[in-house]
Amino acid sequence: MNSEGALPTKVLVVDDERALAAVIASYLTRAGHQVTQAHTGPDAVAQAQAEDPDVIVLDLGLPGLDGVEVCRQIRTFSDCYILILTARGDEVDRLIGLSVGADDYLTKPFSNRELVARVQTVLRRPRRPPAAAAVEEHRVFGDLRIDAAGHEVWMGHHPVALTRTEFDILDVLSSQPRVALSRRQLIDAVWDTAWVGDEHVVDVHVANLRKKLDDDPTEPRYITTIRGVGYRMGRG
Repeated sequence: MNSEGALPTKVLVVDDERALAAVIASYLTRAGHQVTQAHTGPDAVAQAQAEDPDVIVLDLGLPGLDGVEVCRQIRTFSDCYILILTARGDEVDRLIGLSVGADDYLTKPFSNRELVARVQTVLRRPRRPPAAAAVEEHRVFGDLRIDAAGHEVWMGHHPVALTRTEFDILDVLSSQPRVALSRRQLIDAVWDTAWVGDEHVVDVHVANLRKKLDDDPTEPRYITTIRGVGYRMGRG
């Protein structure tokens, strides 16, 4: 629920099953959100561009454009939080969805209360660094330069386009170089301490991050896997 006087957060629910979309929308509306619906892939992209939602609840099985392509297109103009909905056995679809910019997923069937709780949890993540935050010097790791305050990453003279979740993971790791952080610690810092789900979602985002940084996990320059623990910033 939003604090008194705050504008309601905007949620776009995208599902071709209109009855399910309506039920999800009703739960989110009762939780205090401003909710709109779309039922095809092209409509989802158009509404996301027109409405600038804070969160999109996105089913992957859509007519017109599938959810993966919808996610890919939305990521060209929005950093909103994207929660994808998948059938229980569609692990490949979940991985592809996360690789093109989704932040998290729920498998069907799911509890509507769980979905609302997941949306409420992520809305506590700031979309932009606080304006009053102290200006922080760039963090430099070889050719990699991270501007935490400006929300920018550079490899040499070239900017690197990261999703909000990828940036947040890199931000947390680079703020504590040489410190090994577990998946749970990264989830607590990036998602929220109240987040509940498969902690291996962190691995998918780290893998995507490594690809964008051209960082070979077998000979890491930036992000090192610490067996039995998690990840840390710095060479192995």
